[in-house]
Amino acid sequence: MSRLADRHCVRKGHKWSLEDVDPSDTGGVASKSHGEKLLEKSIGLLREMQEKLYAQDRWSLLLVLQAMDAAGKDGTIKHVMSGVNPQGCEVHSFKAPSHE
Repeated sequence: MSRLADRHCVRKGHKWSLEDVDPSDTGGVASKSHGEKLLEKSIGLLREMQEKLYAQDRWSLLLVLQAMDAAGKDGTIKHVMSGVNPQGCEVHSFKAPSHE
């Protein structure tokens, strides 16, 4: 597991809060080309992991993308999820939070 993924992995019995995450953290990605190489390498790994999770029918992966409008969420989803089977995914959109 990558350093970034391990750091944000929610483990049973441990608390985790999005507020504890530094939004400027790049997870060690030094440049766009470095990120593109990591993405290409990771797509195959995502595909393999999805197959294992589906076969085990026990665990899930939750991805939360939160950003302002036009911040690139759609592009991120398109690139990161390009290697997975859409039949094994559920997507839920959350509207703007209330003042409460």
